[in-house]
Amino acid sequence: MRVLITGGSGFIGSHIALKLLEKGYEVTVLDNLLEQIHGTDPDKTSPLYGSIKGKVRFIKADVCDKSALEQGLQDADYVIHLAAETGTGQSMYEIKRYIDVNIGGTALLLDILTNTKNHVKRVVVAESRAIYGEGKYHCEKCGDVYPTERKDDDMAKGDFECHCPRCGGKVSLVATTEDSAIHPSSVYGIGKQVQGQLVHLICKNIGIESVSFRYQNVYGPGQSLTNPYTGILSIFSNRIKSHKGINIFEDGKETRDFVYIDDVVDATIAGMEVPEANGHVFNVGTGIATDVLTVAQTLCKHYGIDVPLTVSGNYRLGDIRHNFADISQAKQNLGFNPKWSFDAGIKQFTDWVNRQDLQADNYEASLEEMKQRGLFK
Repeated sequence: MRVLITGGSGFIGSHIALKLLEKGYEVTVLDNLLEQIHGTDPDKTSPLYGSIKGKVRFIKADVCDKSALEQGLQDADYVIHLAAETGTGQSMYEIKRYIDVNIGGTALLLDILTNTKNHVKRVVVAESRAIYGEGKYHCEKCGDVYPTERKDDDMAKGDFECHCPRCGGKVSLVATTEDSAIHPSSVYGIGKQVQGQLVHLICKNIGIESVSFRYQNVYGPGQSLTNPYTGILSIFSNRIKSHKGINIFEDGKETRDFVYIDDVVDATIAGMEVPEANGHVFNVGTGIATDVLTVAQTLCKHYGIDVPLTVSGNYRLGDIRHNFADISQAKQNLGFNPKWSFDAGIKQFTDWVNRQDLQADNYEASLEEMKQRGLFK
């Protein structure tokens, strides 16, 4: 069986490719080896690309290249569509680029599947937790609610928590289910929402099965250490390894659901293989909320390096406060059960980072760029 993975040299894609090869699949990867992810010389600077080089049929091309996509789809039985620009903050000022790649590339893929002969049985597409915006909350007065984007004026005063969008009262965080309200707070999130909608709509119309995954914060060995726009684990690691202090935004109590790469790979391949997955949307996470201050402290512990952790009150417009996944659907339909605790996964990640060359720290420059655009305060 043959699988095309768009974006297959990326963090998630390369791990999926290697696992599929182990299972006996023939794998084609289409990837443009973007410098922001893979460095200036991917043969030397990208462990992700290096891990699959020579093992897969590789097509170096952008996902918006029609001829390259047509080449990748030749004889493909399955498509795992991961190719996307991935910086939430960056998407707020590189709007056209994010829409062109994330929505345009998906539209082109589906256009080819619709209008040319192919053997594709199922398309699996990566959505994101970002499509939910803020997660699901409960108000004692109003019931389950979905807070809208937090106000600049409130955060400037140090009020970082969400409020009930109906009565303005206090709310408590609960797990976000797949049927929760969709209200992304970034261009990236909008693009991911549309990707999933397009895949399910078009594939149903043309008789191809479809599955989409709303990944939470995926981490583990191999994730980019050079991209300052995504991944606080990589950002914090570069700071710690350089013995530089870490700026903890807001009050350090904002939370995310961190899920280890091996668990994500298992869920994604199950989504490709399990018949009952067809037509479904799945959250992929651990169902556990971990705050950012705990993330920084856990990294320092496993590196054995103490650096100043400054809870600054700085904030980025468009960032969400909390989100963690309800994963009962994936458990029920895919047999998915995360195997990695956060502490155990971080140990694997830090052991890997310790074997890598120290990367240039471009984080402060990225914050300055966002500050100049009015997005970081």
